[in-house]
Amino acid sequence: MFPRIYKICRSGQRSGFTLVELLVVIAVIAILAALLLPSLAKSKERALRTACLNNLKQMQTCWHLYVSDHNDRLPPNNFVYLAVPTNIVVLANGKTWCPGNTRVDTTLTNLQAGVLWRYNTAHKIYHCPSDRSTVETPEGRRFKMPRTRSYNMSQSINGAPELDYIPSFATLTSILNPAPHQLCAFIDVHEDEITDSLFGITLDGWGDQWVDLPANRHSQGANLSFADGHVEYWRWKTPKVFRTIPQNMEDERDLQDLRRLRRAAKMRPD
Repeated sequence: MFPRIYKICRSGQRSGFTLVELLVVIAVIAILAALLLPSLAKSKERALRTACLNNLKQMQTCWHLYVSDHNDRLPPNNFVYLAVPTNIVVLANGKTWCPGNTRVDTTLTNLQAGVLWRYNTAHKIYHCPSDRSTVETPEGRRFKMPRTRSYNMSQSINGAPELDYIPSFATLTSILNPAPHQLCAFIDVHEDEITDSLFGITLDGWGDQWVDLPANRHSQGANLSFADGHVEYWRWKTPKVFRTIPQNMEDERDLQDLRRLRRAAKMRPD
């Protein structure tokens, strides 16, 4: 005979459940929780993705305000670490939309030094809420401190003048091919690869490699903003896993993702 667990009813009589009955109820609750958790996780990720899209929308608004204040001129985008066989060279010419290496930045100084800061001083719009990466020392030691930035600006947007072999647009009205609604401005970058603030894309004829790697944290996808002001979520055909810089294609689906992003960049000079 199983022991009975009693409770006092309003009538004063005792009633109860057997241990077996309680175990059945607990098992049913556990099964329901197991069924609901994936759905709750997906709902949470959709909320974070929406928050990230909102960040990029606000960044794009700052971008357009800068253009309006500077006679159609696009924000400068000239802080980039250029990988070469023996070292890394920093190319910077005057002001830029955001200087610095987000992997090691422990303050907001570089965000505040960027030309877009004056239009919105909410530092959180520079950081994707799904980005769990933390600050590290130049030697690679990690701190329990979130990074300040998760986004880069496409090289097609007024890219570093020192890289004159990379075609880019200098003014908003010159954006014709691709059209403003097709030209990527800001992009969510992979947390294991991001350093500087310029997103490099290999062009046709340069070889099929990732120079910079887009984010994968939004259900195998990333968020992008475009020169006309709208934002989009792009899901990749294959997961983006950082391995090295530059990075060869994993497979044909990876190449399709690269080609899709190429179509959102300026492919040739005027």
